[in-house]
Amino acid sequence: MKSLSKIMIAAAAFALPALPLAAQNSSPVTLAGDVKAVKITTDAEGKERTELVEPTGIVPGDRLVFGTDYANTGPEAVTNFTVTNPLPAAVRLAPDADPALVVSVDGGTTWGVLGELAITNSDGTTRPATHADVTHVRWVLASIAPGEAGRLTYPAIIR
Repeated sequence: MKSLSKIMIAAAAFALPALPLAAQNSSPVTLAGDVKAVKITTDAEGKERTELVEPTGIVPGDRLVFGTDYANTGPEAVTNFTVTNPLPAAVRLAPDADPALVVSVDGGTTWGVLGELAITNSDGTTRPATHADVTHVRWVLASIAPGEAGRLTYPAIIR
């Protein structure tokens, strides 16, 4: 029953569009988010192939990739553009995520790379933050030229 409720929570999280939490207002940069499930198949010769597919029938332990496409539709370069994405409660950041990824473990109040962040326990002691503690990911794009487009991604695992 506990697994079923986790699946229902995960399904609810993916029913909503995977849009970034924050980006600059009145910017010519457009954003579009999506979520894909990682599916590994084996061909007739026994070679494994990894595909990104629409998430259906996901269960705890399944891998996902959250993505945000961006494009500068304006006539001038946009500098220091920040994209912030919350992690749905039903997922945790995958351990193979880029270690240089800027994250928050406190709801977006403070930021840094995971290896430099800590969690304060209720008794006042601290411990190193883990992938399961990540609440948000953030990218700061130094410059996006007119007409330039790109994709930002992070891997996650269903809790």
